[in-house]
Amino acid sequence: MANGAAQPAGGGNGSGKRKRAFVSVDTIGHAVSLGVTLFIVWLLLSGFFQAFLITLGVASCLVIVYIALRMDVVDHEAHPIHLTMRIIGYWAWLLKEIWLAGIDVTKRVLLPNSPISPTLVQLKTTQKSELGKVVYANSITLTPGTFTIRVYDDQILVHALSQEGADGLAEGEMDRRVTAVEGQL
Repeated sequence: MANGAAQPAGGGNGSGKRKRAFVSVDTIGHAVSLGVTLFIVWLLLSGFFQAFLITLGVASCLVIVYIALRMDVVDHEAHPIHLTMRIIGYWAWLLKEIWLAGIDVTKRVLLPNSPISPTLVQLKTTQKSELGKVVYANSITLTPGTFTIRVYDDQILVHALSQEGADGLAEGEMDRRVTAVEGQL
């Protein structure tokens, strides 16, 4: 067909039918998980528990999952169900760190003799996937007193409100925990 001849309808196989893409078991698992998650969020946000409205909620979730499958965006990064059990423990630890850092920042702002020494620190990451690096960078930004400026290759540039905050990140506890969640240890 390089000579400019027209291709038959249907992609060139002469049948006129469109080829159906193969859907893997992993994709089905992610699609089901996405649908259940969407429905739970819909149910919690809507607060409607009448049969007709629940039916509409299920239908809307099914349509969204179908569209996501057609767009080929249902995968392990878009809906990372493989991290579900490991990330719950990490979230608990991160919430504790956010709480402690919030107290530290509050003290530094309200107490006149507390040192504020803005610091830039470049950290090496041990995460192998883009998702792992995003989780690490976002965890740093969620923690009061620290902010991720740039992520590139295996380096993260972070602004910290104090030298102690920068030193705490440099110790690598958060990096190790995110890597453990990612499954790379």
